[in-house]
Amino acid sequence: MTTDSHDDAAPRPVGHEQLAGTLDVPVLSFNLPAEIDHLHKQSAWTESTGPSSTTLVKHADLRVVLVAMRAGTRMPEHRTAARVTLEGLSGRVRVLLARGGVCDLPEGHLLVLDREIVHDVEALEDSAFLLTLAWPNAESAHDPELRP
Repeated sequence: MTTDSHDDAAPRPVGHEQLAGTLDVPVLSFNLPAEIDHLHKQSAWTESTGPSSTTLVKHADLRVVLVAMRAGTRMPEHRTAARVTLEGLSGRVRVLLARGGVCDLPEGHLLVLDREIVHDVEALEDSAFLLTLAWPNAESAHDPELRP
């Protein structure tokens, strides 16, 4: 059984403001090229004001966010208590680490950052990537086998 993230006939929830109950079902399936195309129609993309993003999955300990960035746009320095992965879907972004490290993320590559790593993201080309954030849950915090 597969539950689609949205019904083509229904209005499509976009962004972080419309999360109520639609992103935490047991099974979700996404057409990523169609999702990217949808992001390319958003004002953040068309006006080149910054990243255009939509949250695909939202659980207490997990988020999956699709991000599209125009060449030359930047996500300013930030950090998170979650571990994160960035999976390059198209184009190329550069992740700049606070300690001076630089990681390029071209299409087809995966980057993993541990918790609290200060970084910013710059699009070197028109790009899209999946951002996954995973927080420790209460069970893993108390189970020595699941702790980092």
